[in-house]
Amino acid sequence: MPGLDAVHNDGARLTRRQAITAALSVAAAVPIGFADTAWAAPATDAPATAGPPRLTLPAPTGPFPVGTVPLHLVNPSRSGERRELMASIWYPAGDVGRHPRAPWMTAALLRTLLASSGFDPDAVAAPLTSGHESAPVRRQTGRLPVVVFSHGAHGHRAENTVVVQEFASHGYVVVTVDHAGDAFSEFPDGRIIVPDLPLEPADFADDIRFVLDRIAYLAAGVNPDAGHRPLPAGLCGALDLHRIGMFGWSKGATATALVMNADRRVRAGLGIEGPMQPTITTDLDRPYLMMTAIFTRAAEPSVAEFWSHLRGWRRNIQAAGAVHTSYSDYQTLMPQIARIVGMSDEELAGWIGTLDPVRAVRIQQAHPLAFFDLHLRHRGHLLDRPSPAFPEVAFIP
Repeated sequence: MPGLDAVHNDGARLTRRQAITAALSVAAAVPIGFADTAWAAPATDAPATAGPPRLTLPAPTGPFPVGTVPLHLVNPSRSGERRELMASIWYPAGDVGRHPRAPWMTAALLRTLLASSGFDPDAVAAPLTSGHESAPVRRQTGRLPVVVFSHGAHGHRAENTVVVQEFASHGYVVVTVDHAGDAFSEFPDGRIIVPDLPLEPADFADDIRFVLDRIAYLAAGVNPDAGHRPLPAGLCGALDLHRIGMFGWSKGATATALVMNADRRVRAGLGIEGPMQPTITTDLDRPYLMMTAIFTRAAEPSVAEFWSHLRGWRRNIQAAGAVHTSYSDYQTLMPQIARIVGMSDEELAGWIGTLDPVRAVRIQQAHPLAFFDLHLRHRGHLLDRPSPAFPEVAFIP
């Protein structure tokens, strides 16, 4: 699913496995998508009125409950056009008792996402996240570090929710963004948009810099939502603009590097399975962590070139058996979908590799958090050297 990225070659959709082979053979960044097979949920004995089975996400490990709120942002000056974006803010919450848990995405958007990739749109229901809708921000002393997320090609802002809610449960404010035109997204008036533009990583980076500006407005007490919908209590006073990090998956990883090269507000960057194309040849003097699987320095000259320009703290880690989707929510969602739709073990392995899903979740939760803890909070040692707690994770010199 990496955003359920569609892959086309001479007008024909490729399978995910073929896409990976093509990507490695041409050393090019390509989105990765489902095979053409239209999966249908098997018959069950459940009553006809029963809804589709609901997927689940693992709970975060932090000490704080999590809150979340959507934002509808409008950039009136982007290339002379009015550009609309949907974003979500995740944060440590206080009293969550009266605030329901937010779905991974709305039912209508999930049906669109599934149908666009050959799945039965009614095969599954979206998981509930650990984020409680519009819950008040937890009262604390001082402001909280901020992390911004950029998704992959043909993706959406929910695709790394496991990592996002992990950050929030440990005291971070996280802002996730749908890159309209290259995203599945739904606006407050019910409009659904699907990927229809060939956006470049630089376009993603422009979106993020605009979002950083709106975060500054929010920290100053200004509500940036286009409809001025109410914000959770305490949110404006919770943002520390001197401690901003960014992470991205796939194309979003490349965008992370581009943002850091252009905007010093971002103090640390995490790139997850980024192809780093177009090739980046500008030196970067701030911390950057690469989590790789198929887009490795050995396989991708653009990744090796980018690595050579990292002049600050840098690490490259890789989990044995990982594939492109292994550091995303799909590592935990796809095994559930496979059971429901009757996917074979071989087809499932094409999605999640041989990395155990439970271990993949722990790797996703621990290592990104350790990175931002180290560089935004100056604490922690997990990334100093390989850890016996994570024997699957290698440090690539």
